[in-house]
Amino acid sequence: MSIRKLLSVGVCAALLAGCGYSEDEWKAQLSKYDQLAQKQKGTEDERNKTQADLDIALKQISDLKDQLQKMGVNLDTINQQLEQTGSANAQLTKNVEELQRALKEYQERAAQLERIKQRFELLRAKLQKLTDLGLKVEIRRNRMVIRLPGDVLFASGDDKLSKEGNKVLDAVAEVIRNDKQLAGRYFQVAGHTDNKPLKGGRFGDNWGLSAMRARQVLLYLVHPVDPKEGGGGLAAERLHAAGYGDTDPVAKNDADEGRKQNRRVELVLMPDVEEMLDLKSLI
Repeated sequence: MSIRKLLSVGVCAALLAGCGYSEDEWKAQLSKYDQLAQKQKGTEDERNKTQADLDIALKQISDLKDQLQKMGVNLDTINQQLEQTGSANAQLTKNVEELQRALKEYQERAAQLERIKQRFELLRAKLQKLTDLGLKVEIRRNRMVIRLPGDVLFASGDDKLSKEGNKVLDAVAEVIRNDKQLAGRYFQVAGHTDNKPLKGGRFGDNWGLSAMRARQVLLYLVHPVDPKEGGGGLAAERLHAAGYGDTDPVAKNDADEGRKQNRRVELVLMPDVEEMLDLKSLI
Protein backbone atom coordinates (compact mmCIF):
# COMPACT_ATOMS: atom_id res chain seq x y z
CA MET A 1 0.00 0.00 0.00
CA SER A 2 1.36 3.44 -0.91
CA ILE A 3 2.23 6.10 1.67
CA ARG A 4 -0.55 8.38 0.22
CA LYS A 5 -3.16 5.64 0.55
CA LEU A 6 -1.93 4.82 4.13
CA LEU A 7 -2.27 8.44 5.03
CA SER A 8 -5.78 8.55 3.51
CA VAL A 9 -6.81 5.47 5.42
CA GLY A 10 -5.30 6.91 8.55
CA VAL A 11 -7.12 10.16 8.09
CA CYS A 12 -10.41 8.37 7.45
CA ALA A 13 -9.80 6.19 10.52
CA ALA A 14 -9.11 9.20 12.67
CA LEU A 15 -12.23 10.93 11.36
CA LEU A 16 -14.37 7.88 11.92
CA ALA A 17 -12.90 7.42 15.37
CA GLY A 18 -13.60 11.04 16.09
CA CYS A 19 -17.18 10.55 14.91
CA GLY A 20 -17.60 7.63 17.32
CA TYR A 21 -17.43 4.68 14.80
CA SER A 22 -15.79 1.42 15.86
CA GLU A 23 -13.09 -0.22 13.78
CA ASP A 24 -15.52 -2.92 12.47
CA GLU A 25 -18.02 -0.27 11.44
CA TRP A 26 -15.21 1.65 9.79
CA LYS A 27 -14.12 -1.46 7.80
CA ALA A 28 -17.72 -2.22 6.72
CA GLN A 29 -18.24 1.32 5.53
CA LEU A 30 -14.91 1.24 3.72
CA SER A 31 -15.88 -2.04 2.01
CA LYS A 32 -19.15 -0.47 0.89
CA TYR A 33 -17.29 2.46 -0.63
CA ASP A 34 -14.96 0.07 -2.45
CA GLN A 35 -17.94 -1.79 -3.93
CA LEU A 36 -19.55 1.44 -5.14
CA ALA A 37 -16.27 2.57 -6.65
CA GLN A 38 -15.84 -0.75 -8.47
CA LYS A 39 -19.46 -0.62 -9.75
CA GLN A 40 -18.96 2.91 -11.03
CA LYS A 41 -15.75 1.89 -12.73
CA GLY A 42 -17.54 -1.07 -14.37
CA THR A 43 -20.31 1.24 -15.64
CA GLU A 44 -17.77 3.67 -17.04
CA ASP A 45 -15.88 0.82 -18.72
CA GLU A 46 -19.10 -0.46 -20.30
CA ARG A 47 -20.05 3.03 -21.51
CA ASN A 48 -16.59 3.52 -22.93
CA LYS A 49 -16.80 0.18 -24.74
CA THR A 50 -20.25 1.01 -26.14
CA GLN A 51 -19.01 4.40 -27.34
CA ALA A 52 -15.98 2.73 -28.93
CA ASP A 53 -18.24 0.19 -30.71
CA LEU A 54 -20.50 3.03 -31.91
CA ASP A 55 -17.50 4.99 -33.19
CA ILE A 56 -16.27 1.91 -35.06
CA ALA A 57 -19.73 1.34 -36.60
CA LEU A 58 -20.08 4.99 -37.64
CA LYS A 59 -16.58 4.84 -39.12
CA GLN A 60 -17.52 1.70 -41.08
CA ILE A 61 -20.71 3.38 -42.36
CA SER A 62 -18.76 6.48 -43.36
CA ASP A 63 -16.12 4.38 -45.12
CA LEU A 64 -18.81 2.36 -46.92
CA LYS A 65 -20.59 5.53 -48.02
CA ASP A 66 -17.32 6.96 -49.35
CA GLN A 67 -16.64 3.73 -51.25
CA LEU A 68 -20.16 3.77 -52.77
CA GLN A 69 -19.78 7.39 -53.82
CA LYS A 70 -16.47 6.56 -55.46
CA MET A 71 -18.31 3.83 -57.37
CA GLY A 72 -20.88 6.39 -58.52
CA VAL A 73 -23.61 5.36 -56.08
CA ASN A 74 -25.41 8.27 -54.42
CA LEU A 75 -27.35 7.14 -51.36
CA ASP A 76 -29.36 10.37 -51.19
CA THR A 77 -30.53 9.83 -54.78
CA ILE A 78 -31.38 6.22 -54.00
CA ASN A 79 -33.44 7.29 -50.98
CA GLN A 80 -35.33 9.80 -53.12
CA GLN A 81 -35.96 7.14 -55.74
CA LEU A 82 -37.19 4.75 -53.06
CA GLU A 83 -39.60 7.41 -51.81
CA GLN A 84 -40.80 8.05 -55.36
CA THR A 85 -41.16 4.31 -55.92
CA GLY A 86 -43.23 4.09 -52.76
CA SER A 87 -45.51 6.87 -54.05
CA ALA A 88 -45.75 5.17 -57.45
CA ASN A 89 -46.62 1.87 -55.79
CA ALA A 90 -49.31 3.58 -53.73
CA GLN A 91 -50.76 5.15 -56.91
CA LEU A 92 -50.57 1.79 -58.68
CA THR A 93 -52.41 0.13 -55.81
CA LYS A 94 -55.09 2.83 -56.01
CA ASN A 95 -55.40 2.34 -59.78
CA VAL A 96 -55.72 -1.43 -59.35
CA GLU A 97 -58.47 -0.93 -56.76
CA GLU A 98 -60.32 1.43 -59.12
CA LEU A 99 -59.98 -1.07 -61.97
CA GLN A 100 -61.29 -3.85 -59.76
CA ARG A 101 -64.24 -1.70 -58.76
CA ALA A 102 -64.94 -0.79 -62.40
CA LEU A 103 -64.70 -4.46 -63.38
CA LYS A 104 -67.19 -5.40 -60.69
CA GLU A 105 -69.61 -2.70 -61.90
CA TYR A 106 -69.14 -3.88 -65.49
CA GLN A 107 -69.85 -7.49 -64.50
CA GLU A 108 -72.98 -6.44 -62.64
CA ARG A 109 -74.09 -4.35 -65.63
CA ALA A 110 -73.34 -7.23 -68.00
CA ALA A 111 -75.42 -9.57 -65.83
CA GLN A 112 -78.28 -7.04 -65.84
CA LEU A 113 -77.98 -6.66 -69.60
CA GLU A 114 -78.10 -10.44 -70.02
CA ARG A 115 -81.28 -10.61 -67.92
CA ILE A 116 -82.86 -7.87 -70.05
CA LYS A 117 -81.77 -9.62 -73.22
CA GLN A 118 -83.36 -12.88 -72.09
CA ARG A 119 -86.59 -11.05 -71.20
CA PHE A 120 -86.54 -9.27 -74.56
CA GLU A 121 -85.97 -12.53 -76.44
CA LEU A 122 -88.83 -14.13 -74.51
CA LEU A 123 -91.19 -11.27 -75.39
CA ARG A 124 -90.18 -11.39 -79.04
CA ALA A 125 -90.75 -15.14 -79.12
CA LYS A 126 -94.22 -14.68 -77.65
CA LEU A 127 -95.05 -12.08 -80.30
CA GLN A 128 -93.78 -14.34 -83.07
CA LYS A 129 -97.37 -15.41 -83.73
CA LEU A 130 -98.12 -11.85 -84.80
CA THR A 131 -95.28 -11.80 -87.30
CA ASP A 132 -96.64 -15.07 -88.67
CA LEU A 133 -99.88 -13.20 -89.32
CA GLY A 134 -97.99 -10.60 -91.35
CA LEU A 135 -97.67 -7.96 -88.64
CA LYS A 136 -94.34 -6.32 -88.05
CA VAL A 137 -92.71 -6.46 -84.61
CA GLU A 138 -89.74 -4.10 -84.38
CA ILE A 139 -87.66 -1.85 -82.15
CA ARG A 140 -88.30 1.85 -82.59
CA ARG A 141 -87.06 4.61 -80.29
CA ASN A 142 -85.80 1.92 -77.93
CA ARG A 143 -89.24 0.35 -77.59
CA MET A 144 -90.77 -2.85 -78.90
CA VAL A 145 -93.51 -1.95 -81.36
CA ILE A 146 -96.26 -3.98 -83.02
CA ARG A 147 -97.04 -2.18 -86.26
CA LEU A 148 -100.65 -2.45 -87.45
CA PRO A 149 -101.18 -1.30 -91.07
CA GLY A 150 -103.63 1.59 -91.17
CA ASP A 151 -105.01 0.67 -94.59
CA VAL A 152 -106.08 -2.71 -93.21
CA LEU A 153 -107.63 -1.26 -90.06
CA PHE A 154 -109.43 1.73 -91.62
CA ALA A 155 -110.76 3.07 -94.85
CA SER A 156 -109.05 6.17 -96.22
CA GLY A 157 -109.72 9.27 -94.07
CA ASP A 158 -111.97 7.32 -91.66
CA ASP A 159 -111.66 6.13 -88.07
CA LYS A 160 -114.17 3.26 -88.28
CA LEU A 161 -112.52 -0.15 -87.96
CA SER A 162 -112.96 -2.49 -90.90
CA LYS A 163 -113.93 -6.17 -90.54
CA GLU A 164 -110.42 -7.12 -91.53
CA GLY A 165 -109.12 -4.68 -88.94
CA ASN A 166 -111.25 -6.33 -86.25
CA LYS A 167 -109.72 -9.71 -87.10
CA VAL A 168 -106.21 -8.32 -86.84
CA LEU A 169 -106.96 -6.77 -83.44
CA ASP A 170 -108.61 -10.00 -82.25
CA ALA A 171 -105.40 -11.88 -83.06
CA VAL A 172 -103.22 -9.32 -81.32
CA ALA A 173 -105.43 -9.21 -78.23
CA GLU A 174 -105.55 -13.00 -78.02
CA VAL A 175 -101.76 -13.27 -77.94
CA ILE A 176 -101.48 -10.60 -75.22
CA ARG A 177 -104.49 -11.74 -73.20
CA ASN A 178 -103.41 -15.39 -73.02
CA ASP A 179 -99.88 -14.62 -71.87
CA LYS A 180 -99.53 -13.60 -68.22
CA GLN A 181 -96.34 -11.64 -68.79
CA LEU A 182 -97.67 -9.70 -71.78
CA ALA A 183 -101.03 -9.10 -70.12
CA GLY A 184 -99.24 -7.48 -67.18
CA ARG A 185 -97.38 -4.95 -69.34
CA TYR A 186 -98.41 -1.41 -70.30
CA PHE A 187 -99.06 -0.48 -73.94
CA GLN A 188 -99.45 2.77 -75.81
CA VAL A 189 -101.81 2.76 -78.79
CA ALA A 190 -100.21 5.28 -81.15
CA GLY A 191 -101.92 6.60 -84.31
CA HIS A 192 -99.90 7.88 -87.29
CA THR A 193 -100.71 9.39 -90.69
CA ASP A 194 -98.87 10.33 -93.87
CA ASN A 195 -98.10 13.98 -94.62
CA LYS A 196 -101.02 14.70 -96.90
CA PRO A 197 -102.86 17.64 -95.34
CA LEU A 198 -106.27 16.97 -93.87
CA LYS A 199 -108.38 20.10 -93.63
CA GLY A 200 -111.87 20.53 -92.27
CA GLY A 201 -114.25 17.69 -91.50
CA ARG A 202 -114.80 16.28 -88.05
CA PHE A 203 -111.10 15.45 -87.51
CA GLY A 204 -109.78 18.91 -88.34
CA ASP A 205 -106.26 17.74 -89.23
CA ASN A 206 -103.92 14.75 -89.18
CA TRP A 207 -103.49 15.12 -85.43
CA GLY A 208 -107.20 14.62 -84.96
CA LEU A 209 -107.38 11.69 -87.39
CA SER A 210 -104.43 9.86 -85.81
CA ALA A 211 -105.75 10.41 -82.28
CA MET A 212 -109.25 9.18 -83.14
CA ARG A 213 -107.89 6.08 -84.89
CA ALA A 214 -105.77 5.29 -81.82
CA ARG A 215 -108.85 5.78 -79.64
CA GLN A 216 -110.93 3.39 -81.76
CA VAL A 217 -108.24 0.71 -81.60
CA LEU A 218 -107.95 1.14 -77.83
CA LEU A 219 -111.71 0.91 -77.34
CA TYR A 220 -111.82 -2.32 -79.32
CA LEU A 221 -108.90 -3.86 -77.43
CA VAL A 222 -110.41 -3.13 -73.98
CA HIS A 223 -113.95 -4.18 -74.98
CA PRO A 224 -114.95 -7.51 -73.40
CA VAL A 225 -114.61 -10.47 -75.72
CA ASP A 226 -117.92 -10.96 -77.52
CA PRO A 227 -118.56 -13.45 -80.35
CA LYS A 228 -120.89 -10.99 -82.11
CA GLU A 229 -119.46 -7.55 -81.38
CA GLY A 230 -115.86 -8.62 -80.97
CA GLY A 231 -113.45 -7.18 -78.45
CA GLY A 232 -109.96 -7.75 -77.16
CA GLY A 233 -110.70 -8.18 -73.47
CA LEU A 234 -107.53 -6.38 -72.37
CA ALA A 235 -107.21 -4.41 -69.12
CA ALA A 236 -108.22 -0.79 -69.74
CA GLU A 237 -105.82 0.54 -67.09
CA ARG A 238 -102.84 -0.83 -69.03
CA LEU A 239 -103.54 0.92 -72.35
CA HIS A 240 -103.55 4.56 -73.35
CA ALA A 241 -103.95 6.32 -76.70
CA ALA A 242 -101.84 8.95 -78.45
CA GLY A 243 -102.01 10.68 -81.83
CA TYR A 244 -98.77 11.63 -83.60
CA GLY A 245 -100.18 12.86 -86.91
CA ASP A 246 -97.41 12.83 -89.52
CA THR A 247 -94.60 13.73 -87.08
CA ASP A 248 -93.09 10.25 -86.71
CA PRO A 249 -92.83 8.63 -90.17
CA VAL A 250 -91.20 5.25 -90.74
CA ALA A 251 -90.69 5.90 -94.47
CA LYS A 252 -90.40 8.82 -96.86
CA ASN A 253 -93.64 10.49 -97.87
CA ASP A 254 -92.50 11.19 -101.43
CA ALA A 255 -94.07 7.99 -102.85
CA ASP A 256 -97.30 6.01 -102.37
CA GLU A 257 -95.50 3.04 -100.82
CA GLY A 258 -93.85 5.23 -98.21
CA ARG A 259 -97.08 7.05 -97.37
CA LYS A 260 -98.83 3.68 -97.04
CA GLN A 261 -96.29 2.56 -94.42
CA ASN A 262 -96.73 5.81 -92.50
CA ARG A 263 -100.51 5.34 -92.25
CA ARG A 264 -100.46 2.98 -89.30
CA VAL A 265 -101.37 2.31 -85.69
CA GLU A 266 -98.68 1.04 -83.37
CA LEU A 267 -99.07 -0.95 -80.20
CA VAL A 268 -96.01 0.12 -78.22
CA LEU A 269 -94.80 -2.09 -75.38
CA MET A 270 -93.79 0.37 -72.67
CA PRO A 271 -90.44 -0.56 -71.07
CA ASP A 272 -89.85 -1.12 -67.40
CA VAL A 273 -87.23 1.12 -65.79
CA GLU A 274 -84.69 -1.74 -65.89
CA GLU A 275 -85.23 -2.11 -69.63
CA MET A 276 -84.38 1.48 -70.51
CA LEU A 277 -81.24 0.47 -72.39
CA ASP A 278 -80.35 0.34 -76.03
CA LEU A 279 -82.40 -2.68 -77.07
CA LYS A 280 -81.03 -2.50 -80.62
CA SER A 281 -77.65 -3.46 -79.17
CA LEU A 282 -79.18 -6.77 -78.14
CA ILE A 283 -80.24 -7.78 -81.64
